[in-house]
Amino acid sequence: MRPPILRRLIRRVASTAVLGLLAATLSTTTAAQPAAAAAGGLQQVTGFGSNPGNLQMYAYTPAGLPANAPLVVALHGCTQTASAYYTNSGWPEFADKWGFAVVFPQTTSANNSLSCFGWFDPAEDTRGKGEAASVVQMVDYAKQNYGSDGRRVYVTGLSAGGGMTADLLAAYPDVFAGGSVASGLPAQCATSQAAASGCQTGPQKLTPAQWGDKVRAAYPGYTGPWPRVAIWQGTSDYTVYPANATALRDQWTDVWGIGQTPSSTDTLPGNTTRSVYDDASGNPAVETYSVSGMGHGLPVSPGTGDQQCGKTAAYFLNTICSTYYTGVFWGLDGGTPGGGGDQLPAPAGVTVTGTTDTTAALSWNAVEGAASYAVHRNGTKVASPTATTYTDTGLTAGTAYRYTVSAVDAAGTAGTASVQVTATTTTGGGTPAKCSTATNYAHVTAGRAHTTGGYVYANGSNQNMGLYNVFVTHTLKESPTGYFVIADSGCTTG
Repeated sequence: MRPPILRRLIRRVASTAVLGLLAATLSTTTAAQPAAAAAGGLQQVTGFGSNPGNLQMYAYTPAGLPANAPLVVALHGCTQTASAYYTNSGWPEFADKWGFAVVFPQTTSANNSLSCFGWFDPAEDTRGKGEAASVVQMVDYAKQNYGSDGRRVYVTGLSAGGGMTADLLAAYPDVFAGGSVASGLPAQCATSQAAASGCQTGPQKLTPAQWGDKVRAAYPGYTGPWPRVAIWQGTSDYTVYPANATALRDQWTDVWGIGQTPSSTDTLPGNTTRSVYDDASGNPAVETYSVSGMGHGLPVSPGTGDQQCGKTAAYFLNTICSTYYTGVFWGLDGGTPGGGGDQLPAPAGVTVTGTTDTTAALSWNAVEGAASYAVHRNGTKVASPTATTYTDTGLTAGTAYRYTVSAVDAAGTAGTASVQVTATTTTGGGTPAKCSTATNYAHVTAGRAHTTGGYVYANGSNQNMGLYNVFVTHTLKESPTGYFVIADSGCTTG
């Protein structure tokens, strides 16, 4: 990550300290290039949402990607591109090996002169706003189009991408099950351009509770579960100083309600010390990886070994494959996330027992020890029945929906997902259309529309209706039941 730069232009009134650090950095960097020429299977995705943060979406989906596979979002550093992160980070290698999709968001010089994510800008890094909202729209796209499991979405980033990762974990703990911050900043360390350079060289002297409060304030009222967080830092990093790793540890251990004394410490390759902080159940909740002598960058370890990955390049430093250890920490290798505990088995016999134009009925075999079940449609949880049957309603006629079911134990822990089944609704029975004219707020309240990233979308058609407020009014036509389209130019019910 390079020193923070204003979203659109470098302000002439920026502080002398920031400009001095910028000048020193510019002498060793090159401008970011478009990722259109990305190698291999990296593909650009357009039309993933309203995109309030003006980001570009790139994705890698391995051949034969299984249904309900995990999803990793990987954020590049300043002056970098999605293509560079795809090529050098090692994430595609393990996506092939372990079976998951990777989304590579990209910001450009149109947003920031050094192509840095806006980790210090409340208009970009808070819930429902800017770049953060764009990233979540990419996640929603992946769940709908790749069948990604909404319970296993993870985010990682380097430097400015690491700062944005921490902000995303704080703003959307309901979206991300885990995160990994490499040479990055604690969540909400800075909320202005002027404060950003101070975070890089030495964050505020706050208590763990004060750091934790910044996370809790990012999504008021949320009480968990919290993401599991890995923190990677070089001891010789003089761009984002090691004090940030300490602040990150204090922040996330406090959020988890655990102390700052590690439960265990061990030594890994590349002169790396790993410290593990267990949750109340004895599973790792926070892990720190301190790489002795490493400067500013993402740790990689080129080679063909099981624990090697990536390529050495600018800000990809040959020390240890951080991608491997992060993936194991999250459970992407097939292990239990956090490294411990037993999961209930997948329900057997999941079957589609019937469909109409707006409903799909499912049944499955009971799982011993299950207190309830989690039903997921297209990767998103839609119900928690205690019985072994469920009827999904409000669907669109003539549409295929993918379902999985997981058993949930008495502690609320979901087990392994079932085999995916597909239900296709019928083409409808000629139900007369209904028309409703109201504000966007009223449409959402009445169940005719929903919100994502501060915008309102019509249920069924997902047409963008504009901002979530009482000042925008639309007419919605409902036909068939539960499927709404914008009909401002005229709405007939025949």
